[in-house]
Amino acid sequence: MTVNVTTLANGMRVATDAIDGVESAAVGVWVDVGARDEPAEMNGMSHLLEHMAFKGTERRDARMIAQEIEDVGGHVNAYTSRENTAYYARVLQDDVPLAVDMLADILQNSTFEEEELEKERWVVMQEIAQVFDTPDDLIFDLFQERAFPDQPMGRSILGTSEGVESFQRTALMEFMAQFYTADSMILTASGAVDHDEIVRLAEEQFRGLRRSNGHVTEPAAYGGGKVERAEDVEQHHLIVGCSGYGFDDANYYPVQLFTNALGGGMSSRLFQEVREERGLAYSIYAFHSSFIDGGLFGVYAGCADEDAADVAEVIADELVRAGEGLEAEELERARTQLKAGLLMSRESTAGRCEALARQMLIFNRPMPQDEIVEKLDAVTLDDIKCCTEELLSRPLPTVATIGPKDGISQYDRIASRLN
Repeated sequence: MTVNVTTLANGMRVATDAIDGVESAAVGVWVDVGARDEPAEMNGMSHLLEHMAFKGTERRDARMIAQEIEDVGGHVNAYTSRENTAYYARVLQDDVPLAVDMLADILQNSTFEEEELEKERWVVMQEIAQVFDTPDDLIFDLFQERAFPDQPMGRSILGTSEGVESFQRTALMEFMAQFYTADSMILTASGAVDHDEIVRLAEEQFRGLRRSNGHVTEPAAYGGGKVERAEDVEQHHLIVGCSGYGFDDANYYPVQLFTNALGGGMSSRLFQEVREERGLAYSIYAFHSSFIDGGLFGVYAGCADEDAADVAEVIADELVRAGEGLEAEELERARTQLKAGLLMSRESTAGRCEALARQMLIFNRPMPQDEIVEKLDAVTLDDIKCCTEELLSRPLPTVATIGPKDGISQYDRIASRLN
């Protein structure tokens, strides 16, 4: 198992993670642009562009893109996040050149034909509508928007139907030209791959990429507060949370362990108290999302409408109790779970390909597994206590609710309990 990194003459980085004893490979290109890089009038552009990349190039139409990769038993897909966009494929070892060629083609030669654009606009608008019909998805968009109000970090990755409907072909092409540049793209490959061969393919297929003139990403500014949405739904969905920590923050590993102990599994405090002991909710868990310059911590629960106020107060109380200190066995259980998850992910070529890409985007270097394990092992109970005391002392929590009534109307009580 060997990780290598090469920077091409045009600034594009190539990183590979060769794995002995496998016959397949995961290959992908990660682009350092996402929803947080979009001005308000272009919200949803990154996501629509991701869709359109598969709708035809100068050499392939949409059907050919799908058929060529599936003819060899492969798979190709993409996703958009708040901070980057990913395009990736899984193929057998002999078909790696095809995967690199296809990724290079869709990322440099997409034609954005008007007919295809019109169809894909409608597809994305249906995707947006689906979120509004799925409250346990919509609640996270509302939470993010309230936590980061009136700024790109708080806007939906999908954008709005009105915005998507207005995007023109020229705007897509200009957006791609601005952000899809050599120094903003990382080609990663994992599995049955040879680094020198991947570099050769990258030099051949991506040599036409230019360097960027640079772009400034608007810093994330946490706001907080409450958002309540009345919907004709059976369950009440709620999130209680606050600002969190970025990837390079000293509290990153302590808060990950705290989050797992609080609500990361069936043995966690929240699951045991809210579901097992009180029977107040079917789904409850804690989460922590990190960004380059900050993060969000929160607890989600889905419960009966009449139990929503009780669930919110139990969440706040458990947060405070956990913040006063975990038990040694809780820390060790959380540590073991995170380390096991890390080690299990190493058995997937796709997982290792994505992990390598993320490390290059965030830290500008591969992060060895042993280094991550050492950082997890170094966290003490005192580290977690200091982290959570600081986390929960922040002045303004964020509470988002969707339910058949107009919210739980207990924001002040929740805020006072957390502080």
